[in-house]
Amino acid sequence: MNFHVYSKSDAPRIILIHGVLTPWQMWEKQIKFLRRKYHLTVVALDAHEEDKASEFMSIEHEAQQIEKYCLDNYGGEVFAVCGVSMGGAIASIMWRNGIVKIHNLVMDSAPIMPMGKLAAGIMTNNYISIIRKSKKRHKKTLKNFSRYFLPEKHLDSFLKIADNMSEASIRNMISSVCKNELCVGIPHDETRILYLHGTKGTEWFQMRCGAYLKSNYPEARVICFRKTGHCEAAIYKPQKWLEVVDAFLNGEKNNDK
Repeated sequence: MNFHVYSKSDAPRIILIHGVLTPWQMWEKQIKFLRRKYHLTVVALDAHEEDKASEFMSIEHEAQQIEKYCLDNYGGEVFAVCGVSMGGAIASIMWRNGIVKIHNLVMDSAPIMPMGKLAAGIMTNNYISIIRKSKKRHKKTLKNFSRYFLPEKHLDSFLKIADNMSEASIRNMISSVCKNELCVGIPHDETRILYLHGTKGTEWFQMRCGAYLKSNYPEARVICFRKTGHCEAAIYKPQKWLEVVDAFLNGEKNNDK
């Protein structure tokens, strides 16, 4: 795991966590905006490092490493943790553990309910196929990269992590993500929560996750990006994503779903 730090002296601390098969550079636009007023730490998760191979054990293990970093460097307290997809699941575990005091929790399309073995199997096979074909520089796979996954400018970064990624890491990612469940009854008086999701494709599941969160934590805000797919706003429409998240972090009232 690597931590890319953009320091602004003693400014409030924010941590950004990416998702499955996604390079940390996906946060490029968010980094440019947020670094102006926050001390920003962008995580490169295990098995997602460009310069070396590492194994991804579980989202719980990733959360523990980030918690240790926060304890060692930030006194165990941060202004916000923002995670997309698997990164949001890791953020939810950090909140559940309560080891790091999190003032604001932002989860974008985070799986916070169990998905089941069938879904886990389909996702595992899909991601393994993508990695195998990417390592072989399969033309159609690379062409689809910029259409459905990330802007083309991040292709080189993606290929570097793909070349280093093992199939065991993918299995561990999907297995732990599909088992993740946000517990009921977590003390949350000092944590403001924002959950974001789209409406297209597989986002029907994230819509259920948002409803589950709202039913158990009524003060949480659930906001829908209409006509967008999985993490599409964060990745392809970062300005729109930043408008919503920045307003939330500033304590402004967004329109709930």
